[in-house]
Amino acid sequence: MSISFESALGIHEKALGFRAQRAEVLANNMANADTPNYKARDLDFASVLAEQAGANKNAMSGLNVTNSRHIAADTVSFSTESLKYRTPLSPSLDQNTVDEQLEQSNYAQNAVDFQASFTLLNSKFKGLVSALRGE
Repeated sequence: MSISFESALGIHEKALGFRAQRAEVLANNMANADTPNYKARDLDFASVLAEQAGANKNAMSGLNVTNSRHIAADTVSFSTESLKYRTPLSPSLDQNTVDEQLEQSNYAQNAVDFQASFTLLNSKFKGLVSALRGE
C-alpha cells in the first residue's frame, strides 16, 4: 500500500507556494513605491487556488510519468492573468498606484497566512511519520 502525498496533503502544498509567490509580488510593489507610473499588482489568492484545484481535477499536466511510483513533479505557478492591478485609494501626481501602508498590511497578513499553512503542513507530515512508525 502506497501513500499518496496529494491525497494526504491536499491543496495545502500548493497554497504554500502561492503564498510565497504573493509575497514576492507584494515586496515588488513596496520596492517600487517611488517609481513614477508604476502600477501596483496583487494576486487574488482564492481564485488562483480554486483555479489550480480545478486544473488538478480535470487533467494531469506537466511531466510524463514512466512509473506509477514516481512523485508528480508539476510546479506551482500562476499565469500573468492572475495578477490584477490594484485600484488606488488616493491618486498620486506621478501616477504610481502603490499605497505603502496597504502593501505592508497585505504583506504582513500574507506572512501570517504563510506561517499558518506551513504549520498545517508540518503537522500533517508529523502525523504521516508517526503513522509510518506505528506510534
